[in-house]
Formats: sequence, structure tokens, C-alpha cells
Amino acid sequence: MRRRQLFLVALSSLFLFLFFLYFFILFNIHVKSTLIAKSKNAITICETPLQHKQFSLLIGILTRPDNYDRRHFLRLVYGIQSSPLAHIDVKFVFCNLTKPEQRVLIALEILRFNDIIILNCTENMNSGKTYTYFSSLPRILSRSYDYVMKADDDVFIRLAPLALSLEPLPRLDLYYGFVIPCTSMNPHVDYMSGMGFLLSWDIVEWIGNSNIPENNTNGPEDKLVGKWLKMGNKAKNRFSNKPAIYDYPGTNGRCSHELIPETVAVHRLKRWDQWSKVLEYFNVTKELKHSNLYHL
Repeated sequence: MRRRQLFLVALSSLFLFLFFLYFFILFNIHVKSTLIAKSKNAITICETPLQHKQFSLLIGILTRPDNYDRRHFLRLVYGIQSSPLAHIDVKFVFCNLTKPEQRVLIALEILRFNDIIILNCTENMNSGKTYTYFSSLPRILSRSYDYVMKADDDVFIRLAPLALSLEPLPRLDLYYGFVIPCTSMNPHVDYMSGMGFLLSWDIVEWIGNSNIPENNTNGPEDKLVGKWLKMGNKAKNRFSNKPAIYDYPGTNGRCSHELIPETVAVHRLKRWDQWSKVLEYFNVTKELKHSNLYHL
């Protein structure tokens, strides 16, 4: 009887041991499977290359501190655009603030969007603002770019076509835009229109270090840039992207023409109806998803 009880106790203990061993093995298999799965996923993520960007571009939109509505609108316009070819940053550029309300309201913009550059200058159009913009960048930026663009706040730039047009061009000693006079197709004739022109980073650095731009800052800013480059024997690589860059139809004589699918930039958008026509023509809102929230 005693042996029988001991046998039953031993059998029960063995059964419990096997029972716990079984669940211990299952638990380890589950944990290892989970870790392996996560490891595989991690490897897949690591092995998936980040989207390759061939070059970088800073677009500085020269505007005025009080143009709050225009900045907010342009944030929408450029915030929904991108290019697989280029890393593109868009910043708003103006001179020192002069009003108490500007210091409060623009501080809010900086906190929220971090897309403003305030230059150490007095607000102006043709008295050195463009020089201050280019010459300050190598000193104030935490990184360099392949290209730097100056643009007006009444121009619509299509970022993907812009990047595509820049892809085959040199990364050094480049001057890109819409050559003046309007009828010319020769980028070496004169200068690029101030609506939106682009310089390679080496030229931006030269502007910051050379006495030529520093001593020639008063006058039409786009014409001055052309003068600097001519005097400094710079920008041997030039590209005038006509007819893809132009003024809005009917606004500026031969610098204007009808909207075309190949457009890179449209200038002189002074009114909301002009902006609306341009955005509609290029079907900018085509990605809008259907929702019961919208009764359009």
C-alpha cells in the first residue's frame, strides 16, 4: 500500500513536470518565433534603401514680415509638393522686424513651422536685401546645399519639374532662371529675372567672400546679380529655362504666354483668381480623397 502511494505521488510529480515542460517549450518557441520575425522585419527595413536624393536645393522666398496670409497660403502650395530627385527646403526671407506685433506673431510661425530666415537688414527691394540673403547663408546655415534659389512670393514653382530640369545640369558655377530680355534665348546675354533664379553653392560662397557684390548693392537686384557674375567671371554654366518659366498670361508683354504643361514656374500671380486658375490648370488638388465631410 505504501509503495502504491509513493508510486502515485511520483507519477503525479512526473506528470506535472512534463506538463510545465511542455508549456515552457511552447512559450520559448513562441518567443523565439516572435524575435525572429521582428529580426527579419528589422533586416527588411534596414535593407530597404532610403529614397535616394541626387542633390539638395534651398528656395528662399523673399517677402515682407506683414505678408502673413501669403506665407500661410504658400505653405499649403509647397507643403504638398516633393521630388524624388532632390531634397528641397522652402524658407521665407525678410529683414529685421520693426513692429511689436511682428515679434509676437512671427515668433509663433517660427515655433510652428521653422521656415523663416530674418536677415540683418532694413526691408527693401533694391538696396541690398538680395545681397544680404546670399552672402549670409554660408554663415547662418547649419548645412550647405547644392543649389540656392531666390524667388518672389507671387510666383508658383512646381518642385518636381524644377528638380527634373536641374538633374542633368552642373552642380558648380551654375546660374539658372529666365534670361532677360524676354525675347532672348541666350543665357549668356544679360541676367536672369528676379522672379526666380538659382545659383550653385560655390557662387553663393563667392558672393559672401568677394568685394565685388559687397560694393555693388544698390539697384535692380536681379540685374546686379548678373553684373556681379560678369565682373567676377563667374557662372560659366548658365541655363535659361524658357518657355517653362514665364509671367502669367497677359501680365508682362513678351515675358508672358499661356499656361503650358511643361511649366516650372509662373510669375506675377497678384490676385486669388490668378492663383486659382493656375492651381486648377495643374490639377494641384487631384490627390483630394473622397470624404463625407466635404460637400463641394
